Amino acid sequence: MRLNCAVLAALLCACAVKADSLDDAIKAKIAGFHGHVSLYAKNLDSGAVYSLAGDEPVRTASTIKLPIMIECFSEAAEGKLDFGEMIQLPEKEKVPGSGILQDLSTGDRFPVRDLIMLMIVLSDNTATNLILDRVGGDAVNAHMAKLGLVHTRVMRKILGKGAAAGITAEGAKPENKKWGLGRSSPQEMVSLLEKLYRGELVSKTASAEMLEILKKQRDHTGLARDVKDVKVANKSGALDALRSDVGIVYAKRAPIAIAITVDGMPEPDWSPDNPGHLVISAISELLIARL
Repeated sequence: MRLNCAVLAALLCACAVKADSLDDAIKAKIAGFHGHVSLYAKNLDSGAVYSLAGDEPVRTASTIKLPIMIECFSEAAEGKLDFGEMIQLPEKEKVPGSGILQDLSTGDRFPVRDLIMLMIVLSDNTATNLILDRVGGDAVNAHMAKLGLVHTRVMRKILGKGAAAGITAEGAKPENKKWGLGRSSPQEMVSLLEKLYRGELVSKTASAEMLEILKKQRDHTGLARDVKDVKVANKSGALDALRSDVGIVYAKRAPIAIAITVDGMPEPDWSPDNPGHLVISAISELLIARL
């Protein structure tokens, strides 16, 4: 009995050292970073987690497009949405920023399936607004609440040249204006990613289809950007002072679900080597190697 207790104590000590080592390494990486870092990660094989302000709410920027996609697949499963339905592109719905639809011909028609793909793979803002017009941000929020998520909410459509449009009931609250497009937390984003990985969102087939779309993501400036021979299923987000990335890194040792947000950076930098991208990359490498 003494031997068993001794062995158990040694194992617990080793686990604590490993956790402390990872925590120290991550904090050392962000020590000189000018901004606030929030993150949550989970090894989807072992269940080990790492959190740094992971349960605190953050601005989502375009990572809110992941919950929007989930609502689309849910409505398709319920027969409320047909992925083959054609949606017309009006001039007034074109918004600047990421994506290609803003530069295409007014009046062109696109199937919902392609709009979802554009929303995730190219983070197309116009495609996102067309999708939100179709399913409604309040429906997205109701779905997130049903999943037990308290922070993850769409606040409005993406701003164009006019006043804010497509404001949800949540976004209409004065205290929520500060979140911009949406609000979530790293922990809640990882929760969604884990449910996708385990086939628990909508259905196993739908979860697999959504992961395949995320794997087609064109932005690889954050998570695992310098790690060779790994697949990543992710959605990134960016604002002048913010960079975020949420995704599953299919590392050799285990799949790791990661959500990192860096906010409060003092100077806009839209290059691939934005300091936020570099911090996200460095943290993800540590998590892939040690979590």
